[in-house]
Amino acid sequence: MGNDLTISHKFGAPDSQLESKYDPLFGFPKGRKKREMIATEEELDSAMIEARKRDYCAHKFLKLKACRRDESPFFYKCNHYFHAYMDCLYEDELIRIKEFEREKRLDARQKRILQKMKKEGFSPEANGSNGSN
Repeated sequence: MGNDLTISHKFGAPDSQLESKYDPLFGFPKGRKKREMIATEEELDSAMIEARKRDYCAHKFLKLKACRRDESPFFYKCNHYFHAYMDCLYEDELIRIKEFEREKRLDARQKRILQKMKKEGFSPEANGSNGSN
């Protein structure tokens, strides 16, 4: 009861593993900030960070891991690093949710544009429109 998660809407769910088929700057007149990894690959390799933790929050995890190593067995002294890491993961999740919603809304917009063109008798292939303008 309530343990199932189903994501559905009438246009189908965008695949978050694929690159977006829309211009990443579409809808952002002032541009948008590019996300970059702060921790380098060498740092992650030397700290033996597993692949599932190599994300945009890896630099926070490195600080947490170093603090736990230095303060062992008094891990409570590293709570601020733990909370910073959890906050980073939360912000990362929010960004991914927003990207999913953006993709979903752009799919719905493109479908509406194509239906309107079909209703008015225009062919999208003849106009060269892909619905992303």
